[in-house]
Amino acid sequence: RTSHSLKDCVKMGTLTLSLAILAPGNALLPMRARRLAPARVSMDYMNPTAGGNMGGPAASTKSQILTESPSGKKQDFLEASPYWDQATVPVNTWKNKSPYTAKVVSCKRIVGPEATGETCHIIFDHKGEMPYWEGQSYGVLPPGTNPKNGKPHTVRLYSIASSRYGDDMSGQTSSLCVRRATYWDPEMGKEDPAKKGVCSNYLCDSKPGDDCKMTGPSGKVMLMPEENSKTDYIMVATGTGIAPYRGFIRRLFTETTPAGEAYQGTAWLFLGVANSDALLYDEEWQAVLAKHPDNFKLDYALSREQSNSKGGKMYIQDKVEEYADDIFKRLENGAVMYFCGLKGMMPGIQDMLRGVCAKKNIDYDEFIAKLKKAGQWRVEVY
Repeated sequence: RTSHSLKDCVKMGTLTLSLAILAPGNALLPMRARRLAPARVSMDYMNPTAGGNMGGPAASTKSQILTESPSGKKQDFLEASPYWDQATVPVNTWKNKSPYTAKVVSCKRIVGPEATGETCHIIFDHKGEMPYWEGQSYGVLPPGTNPKNGKPHTVRLYSIASSRYGDDMSGQTSSLCVRRATYWDPEMGKEDPAKKGVCSNYLCDSKPGDDCKMTGPSGKVMLMPEENSKTDYIMVATGTGIAPYRGFIRRLFTETTPAGEAYQGTAWLFLGVANSDALLYDEEWQAVLAKHPDNFKLDYALSREQSNSKGGKMYIQDKVEEYADDIFKRLENGAVMYFCGLKGMMPGIQDMLRGVCAKKNIDYDEFIAKLKKAGQWRVEVY
């Protein structure tokens, strides 16, 4: 099972927004300032308390990404009873033969000019008719037929990149984070359009008002077990594998949800990308870190800008290894560890963990088997 597109490789990106918008009151958040590059489009962030937004006069309400809950309002109208009970998680509400037709609200490039590829954040209006939980996926049915067999294109799965309430917290929108998959032909000396990713290009080329046939939601592997409010969540991602974690973090820290109000654990995010221009949702993470320093941790692995302890490139497994003792202790205390992104990340992660286990005189296979049995080891790669 894949977390994003079954046939397209998806990727990574970063957002740019005004620091003042995310800061309630008149205090500026200690974020890393980053110049708005011409190739990067700003997101429609809005602080409902301050009343400011970055979308400009053309931004629709549903395209706005709220940075906190509106004053006096809670996001508690799409909850189970009790909120952590997963018995009613929606699964396959809409199927391939009878998909839901959602409307594209906005599609924006969210990476800088030096990123290795293009990544877009796409918001859809589902009118509340396609509910989902954080960690689930949608299927997308691109229009047209497969030239190889003349049949309609098959469904591609993408992890949902918003909480169940959506970026505008209305419960009527959802978001996807998609990397445009292209193929560079060395013999042609240019991209070969015949080999581009069908679905990722369809999504990244979408415009507000476009129809999009979708299936799902699907999957329970990446759900958050919320019954114990002290559970630590260790989230490891490469590129657009960040998508489900964005839903987690907004639910726990950005929105006023029952889960967020009760949460006493630590959510620790590891993101691996090529360089700073390829970071995804950096400003959102910096804002959460500033407001919740005791409950949120953030670490990046920038392979083209950082070096690991051995002098080589800093990959995601190298960054995780730096905190091996802390992570193992948290796992022993019940933490849940997630992995989402390109499947190529897992061999390096596994080799690193084997080495750490050897140093600690722990049997790696038994250790991982125990974690899996307890629901503490959750993998969704593509």
